[in-house]
Amino acid sequence: MKKRSLLISIFLIITAILAACGEDNTKSTADDSESSNKIKIYTTIFPLEDFTQKIGGDLVEVESILPPGGDAHTFEPTSKLMVDIAESDGFIYSGVGIESFASQIEEALAKEDVAFISAGEGIELEDHNHEEEETGEEAAHEHADEADTEEAAHDGHDHGDTDPHVWLDPVLSITLAENIKQSLIEIHPEGKETFEENFQQLKSQLEDLDQSFKDLVKTADKKEILVSHAAYGYWEKRYGIEQISVLGLSPTEEPSQKELKEIIDVANEHDINYIIFETNVSSNVTDIVQSEIGAEALHLSNLETVTEEDLNNNEDYFSIMNKNLETLKKALSAK
Repeated sequence: MKKRSLLISIFLIITAILAACGEDNTKSTADDSESSNKIKIYTTIFPLEDFTQKIGGDLVEVESILPPGGDAHTFEPTSKLMVDIAESDGFIYSGVGIESFASQIEEALAKEDVAFISAGEGIELEDHNHEEEETGEEAAHEHADEADTEEAAHDGHDHGDTDPHVWLDPVLSITLAENIKQSLIEIHPEGKETFEENFQQLKSQLEDLDQSFKDLVKTADKKEILVSHAAYGYWEKRYGIEQISVLGLSPTEEPSQKELKEIIDVANEHDINYIIFETNVSSNVTDIVQSEIGAEALHLSNLETVTEEDLNNNEDYFSIMNKNLETLKKALSAK
């Protein structure tokens, strides 16, 4: 309720600002168009920003609304950001349930001349619980009882039963990229040839990445990985990599004592030598599991966001995913 009230207050402020500055904004927009032919696009999670930049090339200026290391689950837009989005050409979000604020932004700016694009349109989300039953590891993955689920929903972290991490699947990422390409063409038809050409290059890179995953798993000693956060269900479906996760789809979903013991037992049963942490997720419970089984720590990026270091090193989706492949190569080895 408090969060809802804050957003409503922000929207009222924005309405007042836009009304008061209408003439100045029109002049500013005209001046900007004279100095640059680029269209301005705001995005949410990192893969959308990166794909949009790659497809848009020199015709598009792209900016993520999430700060480095930010959390899409808890992010709240400021009044300044809302005005900036209102003055842009488009806002691209995943639409798969990870950005609870996106629909509120769209509702608040419904009367503004800005395109709202759900990049995940047409992607069928995987049912998290169903996947776990199929792998036979349900006991090890069942992290949230009714109280946990209620608390997660209250904190704005609940994904429901579907897995939103579609961008970690290179094949599904082609759909994300294609939706982005099409939206850019609709916003800026003159750039169609450029957008089509750049999309084909991106698609080829994603297909190569898909093959790299297949090659890695084909020669791996094992198929199970122990991860802190259940973000890798799409790797399980696509490549057969079975995740044993300490936390649920949301990092707030922690296991009970009984479930914790079951996770440790399953890890020991599969002779797991490594436990995989994430750059933007920390958990004392995962530390306990690492200590109990004597596992070596490795790191994956779920690519929801990137760090300042990543930005300074000019990392992109593919460089980070290639690092993930190196981590998986070690995690899937017999040691």
